[in-house]
Amino acid sequence: MHTILTWEAAQLLAQETHSRSGIVVTTNGCFDLLHRGHVQYLEWARSLGDLLLVSINSDESVKKLKGPSRPINSELDRAYVLSALSCVDGVCVFNENTPEKWLRQIQPNIHVKGADWQGKQIPEEALLKEWNGKIQYASYLQGYSTTSLIEKSKGTQS
Repeated sequence: MHTILTWEAAQLLAQETHSRSGIVVTTNGCFDLLHRGHVQYLEWARSLGDLLLVSINSDESVKKLKGPSRPINSELDRAYVLSALSCVDGVCVFNENTPEKWLRQIQPNIHVKGADWQGKQIPEEALLKEWNGKIQYASYLQGYSTTSLIEKSKGTQS
């Protein structure tokens, strides 16, 4: 089942989960070329709670973050593929550089970031403290990244 949600629909799902004392988990990212590292990350994130909502950067946002040659896949295609994963309960798109507005609306119990963010100042951390949410860091699967896939496809990496 493909569950691409509006922000309002995601908020309703989160409120419903909160109302029955469930744990809402969120994560965000570009998820441009879905690979094994992404899937393991999302499966782990889902194991932390009762609902996993994923917010992906819009095409415009990805271009700002990654450069003019990205994204490889459109936001609709990325959302469609992510929403097909059984561990993902819903996918939204956000246009900002960070998902702070979306997180404020969802108010997750747990927001998952990749281990590569650990020890860095991330804006989501202060925001989550407003409602006693917390950040969890997923371990990084060596050798799996969208950048390395792109390089490999160009023949510039073995």
